[in-house]
Amino acid sequence: MYPAELVAPMSKELTENGFTGLKTSNEVKDVIENMNGTALLVINSVCGCAAANARPGARIAIMNDKKPDTLYTVFAGVDKEATDMAREFLLPYPPSSPAIALFKDGKLVHFLERHHIEGRSAGLIAENLKEAFNHFC
Repeated sequence: MYPAELVAPMSKELTENGFTGLKTSNEVKDVIENMNGTALLVINSVCGCAAANARPGARIAIMNDKKPDTLYTVFAGVDKEATDMAREFLLPYPPSSPAIALFKDGKLVHFLERHHIEGRSAGLIAENLKEAFNHFC
């Protein structure tokens, strides 16, 4: 587990841009199981590809005309319980962080795993997400 003071600025990159941080398994379960409409879930991470690609890509993508109804984030290595529950809703995909998931009515409809994020620009990630938003939102 990472110290809160270390990850606070990384969390704020999303929470100050409209994402709600989920801290417990019950919060994640409640959000996904009772979802009506679309939601974006970012599994945040301390790694470089989260800083350079995932978080900026997600922030750029939500500037799209069509975007998810709600925005959420869990922090791998910090919010263990919430992250573990989120990953249950991402099966059959293996655990991945960072990762970005789009849900519609509680069902996973689009997913970017770490290998889709690592080595790709924030702009490319944003374009991928915008295409998914235009299709599902």
